[in-house]
Amino acid sequence: MRKIIHIDMDAFFASVEQLDNPELRGKPVAVGGSGERHVVAAASYEARKFGVHSAMPSVTARKLCPNLIFVRHRFDRYQEISAQVFEIFREYTDIIEPLSIDEAFLDVTADRKNICSATLIARSVKKDIRKKTGLTASAGISYNKFLAKIASDINKPDGIFVIPPEKAEEFIDKLPIEKFYGIGRVTSDRMHKLGIHNGYDLRKWDLLSLIRNFGKAGKFYYDIARGIDDRPVETESERKSIGTELTYEKDLRTQFEIIAELYKLERELMERIENAGVSGRTLTIKVKFPDFRQITRSKTLPFYIKDFDTLHREVTSIRKTIDTGDSGIRLLGVSISNLETEDYGDTQLTLFDVPWDDRP
Repeated sequence: MRKIIHIDMDAFFASVEQLDNPELRGKPVAVGGSGERHVVAAASYEARKFGVHSAMPSVTARKLCPNLIFVRHRFDRYQEISAQVFEIFREYTDIIEPLSIDEAFLDVTADRKNICSATLIARSVKKDIRKKTGLTASAGISYNKFLAKIASDINKPDGIFVIPPEKAEEFIDKLPIEKFYGIGRVTSDRMHKLGIHNGYDLRKWDLLSLIRNFGKAGKFYYDIARGIDDRPVETESERKSIGTELTYEKDLRTQFEIIAELYKLERELMERIENAGVSGRTLTIKVKFPDFRQITRSKTLPFYIKDFDTLHREVTSIRKTIDTGDSGIRLLGVSISNLETEDYGDTQLTLFDVPWDDRP
């Protein structure tokens, strides 16, 4: 039986700001700009009590919490601490799958310190993080990624939660469908209309019916309702792509909004690229419209992207080929693939490499 831990830093960006500035501790803090076109990148737990959360328009956040303190992001500092956290992970296992700068899966089925107990390892990792960085993290433990991810949210902040195999069915049966990792708001709304409100309801559906209603994702829903998730923890060297995306509460309508939001996604993507220590040469923009129609546009370059200016230039080039029309945009995403470690960043490609791969 596998032993999987999901570690998630607690309100990472905001917690770093409170760590470095004692005057912010215990106060509602939002990382991001406070202007009309800005959004909240992260919110402290004090701010979350007022309903403030990441991706929320800053104007809305200010209305919910008039005393909200906005601070500008410091990505270099976040990356510095992230590197320290991942260094701690590597003391316990070589099988680490980063999900972002502040969270990762760890496969500790065979841990480097021969502790053997995933629960004890998680406690030790949390203790090391606190000692080395001054920050807290939450941990979820189970026998697969799906359950470990959900478990890490149960006792936040600074919590730990274990879902053993013998308790998995009972846990899933009671879990509200909107709490399922991999089921977003739109899908959960559809499921509610079909009478699916929790894991027990989902498990009553047969595979064919789920596929008919949800397409290929139906197989995934069928499995997770039964606690089945055979996906391996993919190490950095095994990753095929790195990306980031955001669904907006209010559809993007203007070119200014689209350009501004893409720029933020580019910044986050560059951080993830640098944190993973890789370079890539295929960029993809993902666009989803209010009617849930989705398109992707990709561009394969004859060189590896190593800096933000190059990333921004090439994403802009792709963006100009996309006709967004007047219908608005509900989701934007940017990803990079054809990855290599930095040692291979200067590999020369042939003249005949195909530059475009459009997948409408």
